[in-house]
Amino acid sequence: MQNDTSFAKLVALGCHDVRTPLATVHGFAKTLERSNELGPPADRYVEMIEKASAQMAELLDELSLAARIEGGSYEPALRDADTLALAQAARQRLGEDRVHVAGEGATISTDLEAVDRGVSALIQAALRHGGLDEVSVTVRGPVIEVTPVTAASSPVVLGLELRDLGAAVAVRVIDRLGGAVTVDGDTLTIALG
Repeated sequence: MQNDTSFAKLVALGCHDVRTPLATVHGFAKTLERSNELGPPADRYVEMIEKASAQMAELLDELSLAARIEGGSYEPALRDADTLALAQAARQRLGEDRVHVAGEGATISTDLEAVDRGVSALIQAALRHGGLDEVSVTVRGPVIEVTPVTAASSPVVLGLELRDLGAAVAVRVIDRLGGAVTVDGDTLTIALG
């Protein structure tokens, strides 16, 4: 048996090893947050620590997923998901005033957790890197369309310019699962396989 010393394996190992101290920070922040002994401004600081540690855990999940895909060890656990529900979950995360959802979904078999995060990440990248206040999301069966997508944000959303980890990982996940992420004009199309 040959040892795997690839960069992808190194990144996956690093993500795994950082989770333990991060879980400790997150756990103690939650404990302190529930205590009634903290007053301002310490209570706000603990809340900020708790939120930041949760964000770090999500980033580690994304980085670990990308490493597994690149290293050829990604084995998705497929579950049924409704594409309209995926778009609506993104609207909940990103703001109902910023993401407007319409259309009719379809049931697909996919890595639900990764694709759920991925759809949100792609919509967020379109908003953030396009300097947009809002987008429209139209669901057509297994396809989710996001408009508008600006010319400046298009390479970021497609993972061609590595400036958004969530979008870059989402493109890789969706591609690995048999789907595709494309931009035509000002429309981002997320075709879920």
